[in-house]
Amino acid sequence: MGRQGTGIRDVARHLRLSVSTVSRAMNGRAEVSAATRTLVQEASLALGYAPDQSGRSLRQGTTDAVALTIRTDIGRTMMGETFFLGLCEGLQPALAEHGLDLVILPCGSAAEQEQYLRRAVARRLADGFIISDTQRIDGRIDLLIDRGVPFVALGRSLSGGSHAWLDLDVADVADQAVARLASLGHRRIALGTMRREVNQAHIFEHAYRAAMRSHGLGCDPALVVRVPDAPEGGCDLADALLAMADRPTAVVLLQETMAIGLYRRLREAGLRPGHDLAAIGFRENRVTEHLTPALTCFRVSLRDYGARLGAMIVDRINAGSAPPSPGIQELWAMTLSPGSSDLPPAA
Repeated sequence: MGRQGTGIRDVARHLRLSVSTVSRAMNGRAEVSAATRTLVQEASLALGYAPDQSGRSLRQGTTDAVALTIRTDIGRTMMGETFFLGLCEGLQPALAEHGLDLVILPCGSAAEQEQYLRRAVARRLADGFIISDTQRIDGRIDLLIDRGVPFVALGRSLSGGSHAWLDLDVADVADQAVARLASLGHRRIALGTMRREVNQAHIFEHAYRAAMRSHGLGCDPALVVRVPDAPEGGCDLADALLAMADRPTAVVLLQETMAIGLYRRLREAGLRPGHDLAAIGFRENRVTEHLTPALTCFRVSLRDYGARLGAMIVDRINAGSAPPSPGIQELWAMTLSPGSSDLPPAA
């Protein structure tokens, strides 16, 4: 039965069609004409009939849903960071166009993520999965490949191989940030990064080191500061930088949210962010938009990014067990958004 007590038989009776024809039309069967499918859809809407999705899913062996994993115990999430909200603004409509719902799977540590995903796959909670917080070695990727489950990784990994992934071009961001600071006259440029094994951090650090060498700035290991991925990470970063005998004049932040604690600690030490220590953040973020001075960072349309992610997972679901199509691994460019946090070194 559908809403208001209306059932499929009522729709069939209203249209003077057989119940089987109405059922085939609702399920998009090829033997039913497009005109009939449209007629059935319009009549169902007018009569207030909604098919029993759970029953249909059981019959077809599908859920008509895509699951997105979100890690909850990291600094971005705990600070109310809006990355996933922006991403879903593009992802959800892209899925809805194909009759797919978006399901969020929030989980804690990396170990919990893998176990949670294993249970979700066993229970067939979704037709396809999008995994975020991609690790350098990520057992989830191997699990999904082994089970033949359609998925897209939001980020690259050393695990897997030809599987589908979409990633921000973090290496280009690191390269641009170092080049910008070097052009302003900074010679000792630090990197604020995370301790945990998310692959994005490895890619970013590798690109930072390469950019430092290409600008003749060497690669002092002391300038790479790894802090906990927690709200206080920016404070820890500032403490480490201020304790250095040969203090850097600039820092590149893998996570722009580090700037909040960084600014606070600098002011507590009587220093001016942007003047006494230049800073460039990773991504333009509403959480940091009220910082003074405005944080120089990089811009990306999360709506467009999410829409592309949706198109990719739909492609994988439609492909079934077929291997990923060419070009299914994509880097997403980011553009500089200048602020006033990256001034030349103080005299």
